[in-house]
Amino acid sequence: MMIRSYLSILLLATSLFVKSSLAQAVEPLVFTCVRAEQQYTETYEFRIDPATKNQKAKVFVDGRDLDRTDEMGGQVVRSVVMSKDAALISIQADFLPERYDGVQYGPGLVSTFINVHLLTGRLIKTETIQGGILSATLGNGTQTYQEQCAVMKRSAP
Repeated sequence: MMIRSYLSILLLATSLFVKSSLAQAVEPLVFTCVRAEQQYTETYEFRIDPATKNQKAKVFVDGRDLDRTDEMGGQVVRSVVMSKDAALISIQADFLPERYDGVQYGPGLVSTFINVHLLTGRLIKTETIQGGILSATLGNGTQTYQEQCAVMKRSAP
């Protein structure tokens, strides 16, 4: 009888743990982040909505969905991987050829990888630029940026 009682308690505890883990997994993470470069400082909201059974994960900066397409090209959040300590995000942006101030630029591609350490708030962003107007103004290649974020809230949408 004691073993049956122990197993019942263990089963109940495991069930509650799994349910709370699943509930936490779908809670959005909202951060306030600070980007600083030379004399320029910007504060922005960074939000991650983890994937659900019916929808892929979503990423927002100041309320703007990072999955978007317009007449200039498209940007896709390729993946969001969440753990208890970090969020890893992969984004790809494609730019169509364009003419600006009489100069013709070819198509471009920007691959971005973001790693947010959930306990410290440290955000590391690695961007690789290939072609297009961005390579002409910023250069081809890979740059790594570091920003500091603070968790604003971790609650249901």
